[in-house]
Amino acid sequence: MHDARLMRESAANNDEPTLADRVTKLLVDQIRSGYYPVNARLPTEKFMTEQYGVSRTVVREAISRLKSEGLVDTRQGSGTIVLDPKAAQVFRLARDEANPAAGVVRIIELRRGIEAEMAALAAERRTAAQMNVIRRALKAIDRAVEEGGDGVEADLEFHLAISRAAGNPYFTELLSMLTHALQDAIRITRTNEARRADLAADVRAEHEAIAAAIEARDPGAARESAHAHMQRTATRIQQVDRGFWSGDRGAAAQRLSRARLDSVIEKPPRGTKG
Repeated sequence: MHDARLMRESAANNDEPTLADRVTKLLVDQIRSGYYPVNARLPTEKFMTEQYGVSRTVVREAISRLKSEGLVDTRQGSGTIVLDPKAAQVFRLARDEANPAAGVVRIIELRRGIEAEMAALAAERRTAAQMNVIRRALKAIDRAVEEGGDGVEADLEFHLAISRAAGNPYFTELLSMLTHALQDAIRITRTNEARRADLAADVRAEHEAIAAAIEARDPGAARESAHAHMQRTATRIQQVDRGFWSGDRGAAAQRLSRARLDSVIEKPPRGTKG
């Protein structure tokens, strides 16, 4: 079960689960079976990379998924601690195999209200230091794209920076819980947008409008800009041609939408304060 060859085999067929999928499933099974009991500490990143024959990035993504499902918690100085799997109640973002584009649009619609209010609060509450972080994140997206990357991680960090500037930790916690689903949705939309220079320029302008409104301390403009950005992102996905989902560039996005838009929002167990 722990044989590293089992992990490497998943890369041989694009239709098979990803390495992160396999490591996540393995760890979930071990937690639910009691192999790792409640309050136990998971092995270190280094140990798991060697044991499973995968990169640290894969291990980190698997841990992020476990955390989003309420199965583990990362604690400073203590590592990754197993939580009671029976206590985790979740609301799932169900995958839509018949229409993968619809699954992406639903996530964007969920984000629309959240991101709009988050940006408005950031405009009211942000500090100069937080504004600098938002600006740096925006530049990091440009830099990643210029270097041939998709800018997904930088894009997510831009939105996380705004959530921190909003001064309400629940925004950041919610985005963190949705991290890997958001990464997939962002990757799909950015893959679509990268097909045309005008779309990429539109996205850059929309991000800049949000940042500028926050910098100007204009909550109304920030709310409107963030709402418009999410609305236009959904429209771009809805208007994409069918070839996007079947061509080389869209194939990976389609697999991501089918296989991985199953992230969770953790709900507190009954009887607990929340």
